[in-house]
Amino acid sequence: MGYSCAMNNVASPQKFAPYFAAIKYLESLGNISGSYQKTNLKSHPHPEMFLERMQDFLNRLGNPERNLKYIHVTGTAGKGSVAALVHAALVRAGKKAGLFTSPFTVSTIEKIQVGDRYIDPQVFADLTEMMKPHIDRAIESDRHGAPSYFELMLAIALLYFKKETCEHVVLEVGLGGRYDATNVITSPLVTAITNIGLDHTNILGPRRQDIARDKSGIIKKDSVFFTTEEDPKILRIFKVACLKTGAEYRFLPVNGLDYEARNRLLAGSICRHLGLVENVSKFSAEVFLPARFEIITRKPLIVIDGAHNPSKIASTIRNLSLLKYGKLFLVCAISADKDWKTMLKQIVPLADRVYVTRFSLPGRQAVGPGQLFHETQKHTRKSSIVCLFSDPIQAFNCAKRELNPSDLLVVTGSFYLAGDIRSLFCPEECILAQRNSTIALNKLI
Repeated sequence: MGYSCAMNNVASPQKFAPYFAAIKYLESLGNISGSYQKTNLKSHPHPEMFLERMQDFLNRLGNPERNLKYIHVTGTAGKGSVAALVHAALVRAGKKAGLFTSPFTVSTIEKIQVGDRYIDPQVFADLTEMMKPHIDRAIESDRHGAPSYFELMLAIALLYFKKETCEHVVLEVGLGGRYDATNVITSPLVTAITNIGLDHTNILGPRRQDIARDKSGIIKKDSVFFTTEEDPKILRIFKVACLKTGAEYRFLPVNGLDYEARNRLLAGSICRHLGLVENVSKFSAEVFLPARFEIITRKPLIVIDGAHNPSKIASTIRNLSLLKYGKLFLVCAISADKDWKTMLKQIVPLADRVYVTRFSLPGRQAVGPGQLFHETQKHTRKSSIVCLFSDPIQAFNCAKRELNPSDLLVVTGSFYLAGDIRSLFCPEECILAQRNSTIALNKLI
């Protein structure tokens, strides 16, 4: 990649005023009453409207989604990593390739990438300005109302990929699959599901089978479908979806592989199908995604990890077992719609000190620090200490002050918390200036 987040390279914040204005406008559209601004709402009587709304809006924009070769990836855990690996392989092979991922940590531009750089913030602002009349007409028509924030992000990404004359696009599903905005694409080359776990149960359904059926909605005619899921009951759902659509079914036996190895296996299999010959395992360590067990400093070890469901926490715990350290410090905040009690039960017993807090993002509900505090106390060792902070930055700074050089501090439980803390090391202005968010280790603290 060749970039590092260096504050002396940051341009004046005024330079990014159009970008920040664009973000404010897009985020504010959610306050329009009577407009369904979140996709996959179980309570909606006709969830297909979300795809209709997305397609209507793309029609207004001249259909930037057409004539691109898509790789479409979903799953409960690992979908972002698989998407990033496939994209990196395409770029290394000399292909002009776009990547759309979700979520971001510090800056929205992290979601949209061509080659090894995020979208230019000025281009982002220009595309937003260009879309405003089309948003107005969508509201005026009253068919389905204003597109959601996520739908508009996808529209900007597709416009940008078309502008940059991309040949391939790797799309990470935002949530679920069947009614996700990314599912407007009709003829992907490849569809893939990493695995199925219990996440977003309030939206996708309470059982793994419910979630699998929703995610299998991305499987399309003439695509080749890959999965590293193991459960025979879930695999039957995928097989039926492939039979119904005429997709080719390819199950990849994982044979006890850990999550990272499964992601490499899945990405490598997709790449071989696409005719890319380079071994994914040889360059996987170079592929960068913020807040995926990301080591920020080495002495002491500080890790920012956006694990936000039990399966991802299980992967975090495995990664911890590969490190050598003295005491383990945790800074933790979790979204209220997650299986937070299970997550705490998994990781808290490993910690010497736990700093429970919340994240600062407005509009997203965190589990109350008081609730986290009392639940955490149920799972700590007798010698462990639990502290409560309503301010996530205070929680992190307090934990950092207590560290010895041999200790390990892990910030985990939420991508929103990861963004709060990561911004201390790599502020948004830095990311916007460099269009990259790699941090030079041990340079900033």
